[in-house]
Amino acid sequence: MYATGNKKMLNMLILEILKEYTDENHRLTQMEMIQLLEKNYGMTCDRRSVRANIDSLKELGYEIAADKGYYLLERDFDDAELRLLIDSVLSAKGVSQSQAKRLIKKLVKQGNRYFQAKVKHIANLPEMRHSDNTVVMKNVEVLNDAIEKKRQVKFIYNRYNTSFKLVPKRDEPYVVNPYQMVVCNGWYYLIGNTEPYDNVSHYRIDKMKKVTIVDKPAKDKSLVDEFVHGYNLPRHMAEHIYMFGGNTIEVQFQTGKYLMDQLVDWFGKDFSVKPLNNEDMLVTVKCNEYAIKYWALQYIEHIEVLKPVDFRQQISHILKDRWQVHK
Repeated sequence: MYATGNKKMLNMLILEILKEYTDENHRLTQMEMIQLLEKNYGMTCDRRSVRANIDSLKELGYEIAADKGYYLLERDFDDAELRLLIDSVLSAKGVSQSQAKRLIKKLVKQGNRYFQAKVKHIANLPEMRHSDNTVVMKNVEVLNDAIEKKRQVKFIYNRYNTSFKLVPKRDEPYVVNPYQMVVCNGWYYLIGNTEPYDNVSHYRIDKMKKVTIVDKPAKDKSLVDEFVHGYNLPRHMAEHIYMFGGNTIEVQFQTGKYLMDQLVDWFGKDFSVKPLNNEDMLVTVKCNEYAIKYWALQYIEHIEVLKPVDFRQQISHILKDRWQVHK
């Protein structure tokens, strides 16, 4: 409850009422605002005070319409934007259930009461897949500071055991030069370089524990093999569709034109297409060698790998081995 009777707060109380009760389809008269001020805050005032304080809010930059009643024209987020953000949190596997609930509660409060009524049907969080790590937000905060300060970080990296518990992958902490945080397939990753190696590493942020900043400058990106010729995040993400480490290779495969949507979903637009006939096409794409192998096996019914020859042979051997096992 706000302090009552303090007229200096009147403009802020009117703003709160406009945020909560109004939009283009829900407008308030001066008398309705006076009644809400009395009911919600114990504040009494007259029509002239309401009008004067709304004019004051307009001078401060708030867009308030006065057409058949007052309503707030512009908000930080409209309903569609809020729903998009809420759905993003719901599908974010890298945050814990409690963190997701807390974030969604904050986002819902950004809308008015009519928006809040619309989102009561949001899917139940326990049914969604979320991380077991409850310190993800703290990890993000520390990593963000380290990237900004260009300092190394160290952390314990975990994996799941057969009891579905997160346990350390090794006893000693990983020391990493952090460069970027990204979201891939619903998980939050750190892109960096692990000491003492010169290649690129990817770490799931929800699998990190005890993340701390090391008082040592991070290795410059130009000293990392993949970034010698510059760092391009969109290209990096297109080449690391599963966030595997390893080299990037150029692969050619034949497929049907019907697969074009899926190709853009996975690789963006950074690949070339050569039509072969009315139905088929030749695709050339650069991708992480482990990721493209996994992807090719996933889509093996729809593609034929042509080059490189040794990669084609690898796919063939995997399929033959699997066939022999299941004969």
